Amino acid sequence: MSTLIPTYVYTEMTPNPNSMKFVADRMLIVGGDVAEFQDSVAAKEGSPLALALFEFPFVKTVFIMGNFVTVSKDASMDWDLVKNELREFIQRYLMEDKPVIVEGYSTDIPASSPEKLKMMAEHKVGNELEQKIADLLDEYVRPAVEKDGGAIQLDSFQNGVVSVVLRGSCSGCPSSTATLKGGIENLLTSMMPEVREVVAING
Repeated sequence: MSTLIPTYVYTEMTPNPNSMKFVADRMLIVGGDVAEFQDSVAAKEGSPLALALFEFPFVKTVFIMGNFVTVSKDASMDWDLVKNELREFIQRYLMEDKPVIVEGYSTDIPASSPEKLKMMAEHKVGNELEQKIADLLDEYVRPAVEKDGGAIQLDSFQNGVVSVVLRGSCSGCPSSTATLKGGIENLLTSMMPEVREVVAING
C-alpha cells in the first residue's frame, strides 16, 4: 500500500458565481506560471489533474496557479451539491502525489497576436511605458486577482489602450467588467496620463 502525503485542501468563493477556488497547503506550480484548460483535449496535453477533473460532467474550465486550482462549472449546477465532492477528489489526488502538470509543458500565457510573437522572438518585451504598466499591475492588481482565483497579464499598450489577458475565475466573470473599468482602469489612468482605457482581449 502506497504512503499518502498529508495534504489539506479548502475552498474559497470567487467573485464569479460559477468558479470555485480550491486551495492546497503546498505548491502545485512553482514560480508565477499558470495553466488554464478549456476542455479535456487541452488538458490531455498539459495536466493529468485537469484531465481528471474534466471527468466530472459539470466542469467547464480548470485553472492552476501557485497553490490553488480554480474550477469553473456549468451554471445549471449548484456548488452546494458538488463542492465537497470536488474538494475531496482534489485532496485525494494530491495526497497520492499524482502529477499536476505534464513535465516540460509550457505554462506561459500565450501571446495573442503574430506581432506579439514577433516581438517576443526578437527579445523585445515592450517599451518603457509597457514595462511601467506591467509593474503597476504586478504591484497593485495581481495580488487581488490571484486571491480571487484568477490571473491577469499585460498583453499590449497601443494608442492609450491597455489590453490585458484575464484567466481563471476572472475570465467570463459577470463582475470582471466592473472591476476592469472601476478598479484597474481608474488606477492606471490616475497614475499614468498616457493611459485612457483598459480592455480585456478575452472578455
